[in-house]
Amino acid sequence: MTGTPPEAAAGEGPSIARVYDFLLGGSHHFAADRAAAEEFVARWPDAPETMRINRAFLGRAVRYLAGQAGIDQFLDIGSGIPTMGNVHQIAQEAAPGARVVYADIDPVAVLHSRVILTGNERASAIQADLRQPAGILRNPELRDLLDLSRPVALLLVAVLHFFPDSARPQSLVAELRDALAPGSYVVISHGTTDGQAPHVAEAMSHYAQTTAPFVPRGHHEILGYFDGLELIEPGLVRAPLWRPDHPADADKADQAAVYGGVGRLPARARKPAGSSPAE
Repeated sequence: MTGTPPEAAAGEGPSIARVYDFLLGGSHHFAADRAAAEEFVARWPDAPETMRINRAFLGRAVRYLAGQAGIDQFLDIGSGIPTMGNVHQIAQEAAPGARVVYADIDPVAVLHSRVILTGNERASAIQADLRQPAGILRNPELRDLLDLSRPVALLLVAVLHFFPDSARPQSLVAELRDALAPGSYVVISHGTTDGQAPHVAEAMSHYAQTTAPFVPRGHHEILGYFDGLELIEPGLVRAPLWRPDHPADADKADQAAVYGGVGRLPARARKPAGSSPAE
């Protein structure tokens, strides 16, 4: 899946960002990344489809936010390498003035991202660590592009499952959420083994051994990341079920080992994530 955890950012061996790029058909990867990806797929043949499902969810969420919700600022943490269905392209097509900051801990991913973004004055990539939310938000390059006194869409797509419970990922999300202006949104997708065949969990476990820690979580655990936010309809669901472009897309739900959801930071009293979804 996407994003780059701290353990995979040293530049040696396979990188999560580059493995993901390879599985999506990109070109920014090395031999070690391809070998890790091929072994992963041998254990879980549907893995690339789950990656595409996750990427499609990201695209639909960004189109919704830039179009219907009127958001024109995006912060994508754990972005990996913009490889297909890029956030800046989708957002700027729906809202030409949209600004996008990609943040990843992997310097190679950031370098590739900056090359891809050459000539786009409204998009940038910074090297940053999700374990240090305050450092991300104080980054001068981010501050040059994003006005944090206005609503922002925070994207944490397929990255939180690379953080074990000991890293307190829910607290990291809460710290970022609390720094956002009212009316901001948080987009999260997260790997899961809910309802999956045993070989999926085995493949994820092996993936963790060869690349970085991987912690699939259940629906209730992932829902906790939306504490303090109003869930947007249809709530936290299998990624293909979140506002699908076509009814047939919902047929992929059973094979999707990933949940996705979008939450809104209300202006006043906050509602718990388990409350009724907002329209």
